[in-house]
Amino acid sequence: MHFLVTAYDGTDSEAAKRRLSVREQHLDNVKKRIGAGTHLFGAALLDNDNNMIGSIMIVDYPSKEELETEWLGNEPYVIGKVWQEIDIKPCIVPDFFLNKGELY
Repeated sequence: MHFLVTAYDGTDSEAAKRRLSVREQHLDNVKKRIGAGTHLFGAALLDNDNNMIGSIMIVDYPSKEELETEWLGNEPYVIGKVWQEIDIKPCIVPDFFLNKGELY
């Protein structure tokens, strides 16, 4: 099942420092999850000054519960208290976005 995950960083004065301190761990984990087929797409959210303030991801997990335990329970941005608000919504990604079907 596909999910759209929108995660917002804290807004305190230390938020950017927390993000940068675990960013490499976060990116390494994302690369592993891409290889495992669970992470399909992701991007950093920016404010008007191009500062990172959160993340969006489209992921593929059997259930929301497995998403939370297998990924978010081990996510450096969660453990490092970077993401302060996380919204998870089910979604449907058409096959042609996944290179599983013909566009035309």
